[in-house]
Amino acid sequence: MFTGIVTDIGEITSLKQVAQGQLHRMRIACDYDQTTIADGASIACNGVCLTVVASGTADGKTWFDVDAAAETLGMTTAKHWGQGSRLNLERALKIGDELGGHIVAGHADGIATIVKRDDLPDMARFELRTSRELARFIAAKGSVTLDGVSLTVNTVGDVSFSVLIIPHTLSVTTLSAWKAGSEVNIEVDLMARYAARLSEMK
Repeated sequence: MFTGIVTDIGEITSLKQVAQGQLHRMRIACDYDQTTIADGASIACNGVCLTVVASGTADGKTWFDVDAAAETLGMTTAKHWGQGSRLNLERALKIGDELGGHIVAGHADGIATIVKRDDLPDMARFELRTSRELARFIAAKGSVTLDGVSLTVNTVGDVSFSVLIIPHTLSVTTLSAWKAGSEVNIEVDLMARYAARLSEMK
């Protein structure tokens, strides 16, 4: 489990396609303490929970290897990642950690597309569009996770919604590079999903 509070920005330093392109082995450089990263640990990469299969240090940086399998490649932006891609990183939540965002599973539900970017004084407003299936779980003032970042929804339309990004978030995540046409990973709020399921069972 995660909270959607990014703790580092990593960079893919190598990517190898294996299993006839159905699996991508990636090496990601970061500033985490390598001694705290165990094989089998979960790290959210742009909102996608991936399992560490190896780690080490090189050139003063920590690196860790992860595998993105066919399902992940099929339904998230991981299929577009390559050497040099920058990723929002978050370590798995520990008991006693501060819950600064909201409960995030790290299981991206799909992709949202940025329709419009408005640059405001020190802030940015983004309008996004997603599928009708996911849009029904998004509500004004509710929570949504985009590329691993916990955000509050400002407005909603039919299959569109908007978010306002504050200066701190722009400075410590990759969101400052978002532009119209960009695709981002989206995870809807777990509570909204459970509420919808309960209403369907009535």
